[in-house]
Formats: sequence, C-alpha cells, structure tokens
Amino acid sequence: MGCVEDVMEALISSPAILATGTETPAAPLGGQLVTAVADPRQLLADFALKLRDIRYRRGGRVPSTGFDCSGFVHYVFAHALGIDLPDNSASQFNAGIKVARDEMRTGDLVFFHIRGKRVSHVGIYLGEGRFIHSPSTGERVRVNRLDEQYWAHRFAGAKRLESLSS
Repeated sequence: MGCVEDVMEALISSPAILATGTETPAAPLGGQLVTAVADPRQLLADFALKLRDIRYRRGGRVPSTGFDCSGFVHYVFAHALGIDLPDNSASQFNAGIKVARDEMRTGDLVFFHIRGKRVSHVGIYLGEGRFIHSPSTGERVRVNRLDEQYWAHRFAGAKRLESLSS
C-alpha cells in the first residue's frame, strides 16, 4: 500500500481518531463499561500526526491529493473535532482568540508571515515548541520547531479557537 492508502486505513481503523466529539468508545473496567472522555486537543494532535508525509498541493484539501497549509488545518479540525474553520490562513487568523507565545497549548493555531507582512501560513501547535503543517511545493506534511531560525523569524502569533479555550 502507498502512503495515502496507509493513512486512510489508519483513519478508518482508529475509533478515537474518527471521533467527532470528545468521547471515545466505551472501555471495559471491572466488568462494567465506562465511557472515557478524551482530550479534544490530544485527539486533534493525534489525528494531525497521522497525516504526516502527505504531499503539499496548492489549494489541496484532502489526503488523497495533498494539502496546502490552510487545507491541512481545515481538514484536521473538521475530521478530528467536527469544527469548520475558514478556508485560508488569513481568515483562520481572524477566527481565534490571541494567545501569548508562552501560553500556547496543543491544538492552538500558529501563524507566520511567509510573503511580506500579511499572514500567509498556518500550522497546529503540538506542544514543547513543535508544530505540524504542510509547508510548501515539493514538501510534505511535517513537524518543525518554532525556535528554528526560519520559523522564529516569521512567527506572526498564535490563536486559540473558542471551542478549545477551556
């Protein structure tokens, strides 16, 4: 199987990844079924990480053909948590609540100035200074560090969606 097929199989076979809310399937405990409440931020991060190595495609919105940065973020939020984000990075920047860099949490959106002064790139913060994104033509979805010189110099800020503000 190819990379896309592997990802699709993983998505189909993982109930926690397919969850659109905050509950995962019930788990047995001492002969009783207990519903485990999953952290939506962790569901988001786990889902995003399963999409590593999907190729970049300008305007791309699905794993089978590839993602651009905003398409990747849109897809992850829609499929991991059922949250519908705007379609481009500038609009996604306007969708959230500003977060100080030292207060960022897993699932926050991180934005960059790649072309001039306007926000033109977005990724998803994973914690510990790492973020996942679909960088550019010829690249694939990958994890980078915010303190890498290229990204640190272009960092525009972080936003948190109201639905993840608790």
